[in-house]
Amino acid sequence: MRVAVLGSGSSGNSTLVSAGNTFVLVDAGFSARDLARRMERLGVDPADVRAILITHDHGDHTRGMGVFARQHGTALYMTERTRDACARLLRGGEDVRLYRPGRPFTLGDVRVEPFLTVHDAADPVGVALVDECTGLRMGVATDLGRPTAQIRHALSGCDLLILEANHDEALLATSPYPWSVKQRIASSHGHLSNQAAAQLAVELLHPRLAAVVLAHLSEACNRPELALEAVSRALRQARWRGHLQVAVQDAPTGWLDIEELRRRTGPSQLTLL
Repeated sequence: MRVAVLGSGSSGNSTLVSAGNTFVLVDAGFSARDLARRMERLGVDPADVRAILITHDHGDHTRGMGVFARQHGTALYMTERTRDACARLLRGGEDVRLYRPGRPFTLGDVRVEPFLTVHDAADPVGVALVDECTGLRMGVATDLGRPTAQIRHALSGCDLLILEANHDEALLATSPYPWSVKQRIASSHGHLSNQAAAQLAVELLHPRLAAVVLAHLSEACNRPELALEAVSRALRQARWRGHLQVAVQDAPTGWLDIEELRRRTGPSQLTLL
């Protein structure tokens, strides 16, 4: 199982997952042309993507979904309320398939386990994806107002975790945003701060966790080095020595091979945790 964050931040979010012969895209927050360009940098033909999973209706997760689906015949998976909220992006000819949180389904070699999140969207979800052949598991959890028991349960046991670290609390407080926007970001229906992400990452630690990718950093209220420092400090204190990196807005992360990451970090993790 391999994972590449095509880009993540305030202006667009998308993650490409490969398992067996199946490519699945989680969110499509860039133009169809940009999505294709980023995939091609990773050696993937956009026509080979089996499905796009949409987690919620915000434009930085949906921008290119309709055009991409029409150009490449890609199936679109979303909840009913998200479909209704995204009606302006759809022309009626797309292959839209509805799913419900809490009800897993299979796409080729990938099992998708959608779960409810807390965010100010029509029907926000996160997803865990499992390689049916190897059992490797990864989770995508961005746009989290707060971690709930359900979210923690859904993300438990992941070999790789893509986790929101949206803002630095001090930078948010001094940002040029109106007070109402600052309140929204920091609210229980907004986004996780670096410190909240660090705490959640530690809560989700277990011997198999090989990698954490920090995502959805705010352009105005965060810096990669601040997110890395906050989360790495907490994970070091918990004696975790896996792979940690930040996904950026403008370029893909490159492929992260979960099995290879586990081989590199697994033995030491098992002795330390």
